[in-house]
Amino acid sequence: MARGLSRRRFIESVVASYPVAGLVKTTVLLSGLQACRAGAPLFKISLAEWSLHRTLFAGELDNLDFPRTAREDFGIDAVEYVNQFFKDKASDMAYLTELKSRADDNGVRSVLIMCDGEGALGDPDDAARTTTVENHYRWVEAAKFLGCHSIRVNINVVVENHGGISSNGSWLSGVSGTTSTRACRN
Repeated sequence: MARGLSRRRFIESVVASYPVAGLVKTTVLLSGLQACRAGAPLFKISLAEWSLHRTLFAGELDNLDFPRTAREDFGIDAVEYVNQFFKDKASDMAYLTELKSRADDNGVRSVLIMCDGEGALGDPDDAARTTTVENHYRWVEAAKFLGCHSIRVNINVVVENHGGISSNGSWLSGVSGTTSTRACRN
């Protein structure tokens, strides 16, 4: 990792900061720490491209250079792309081949593409919903080509006033974002 703190030292300091005494230390924690000290990471992590969105939007980093930046600047060997930074390249095989090559050259695994701006998957209109699903096909294909295990899509969540805090109107009206509720029969 940049700025003098290696992943191993970070994880060791986090583990050491937990108030763990005597027999409370679990086998999982101990074996993980031993693996970390032996050179294997305690956790496998990936860097989300959105973490660098300001740098990308400012033009100070190009999407093609993201895998190298993850490896060289942060010591991270897996990345999660954001489709906004290569929106018109989902089906551009020359571009995807170059991106894959740069990731491979830096020993970086591509694990995910976060997909935004492709429509509402919960749209009540069948035709609009079908178009949205079809808009995601190209990202599924791009993810497969890059070696990603997943894409991330956006779906609305509905909170139903179904007992507990969700039946508190004041709380429910304060839930951020667009909220849809339906009456609950008890």
